[in-house]
Amino acid sequence: MSDLRITEAFLYMDYLCFRALCCKGPPPARPEYDLVCIGLTGSGKTSLLSKLCSESPENVVSTTGFSIKAVPFQNAILNVKELGGADNIRKYWSRYYQGSQGVIFVLDSASSEDDLETARNELHSALQHPQLCTLPFLILANHQDKPAARSVQEIKKYFELEPLARGKRWILQPCSLDNTDALKDSFSQLINLLEEKDHEAMRM
Repeated sequence: MSDLRITEAFLYMDYLCFRALCCKGPPPARPEYDLVCIGLTGSGKTSLLSKLCSESPENVVSTTGFSIKAVPFQNAILNVKELGGADNIRKYWSRYYQGSQGVIFVLDSASSEDDLETARNELHSALQHPQLCTLPFLILANHQDKPAARSVQEIKKYFELEPLARGKRWILQPCSLDNTDALKDSFSQLINLLEEKDHEAMRM
């Protein structure tokens, strides 16, 4: 084969590769959902979200007001507004609920009885709040790697989730920082609920 033919063949192969890679148009945009993330100070909200964003744990600082993170997944982007969980901040949570499409509630499953009771009351308030009561909830029982951690069944019973959240879209999942796969799976389940809600809204 002549040098010219060889050159033409390579040019044609380059052209085919260019068409395959560049001429199919941009990939479809991933849907974006605006979520609010709440929970008491020390429940691990900031650490869990940082883990999902592949940020170094050394740079994690507890949220005192609120922060926003774009958490990327293969099929969606979650714009998460994390609210600080201190006593003097929780009374202002509801000011940041507007526009939310879903809720992430993080609780420390190894916390004291007093803190667990406070978390229970805050979750009940959120589940019944007019701006949140129809939204999907992901409830994360964090710190499952600690010896004092309560099981998911214990949390479900103590928080009275079955009677309170009946008819609502909610998921209760155990989690810890050392199990990234389980954490991502929990968020994938939340994305499924968000997509279902989207489809229902389109049919109406």
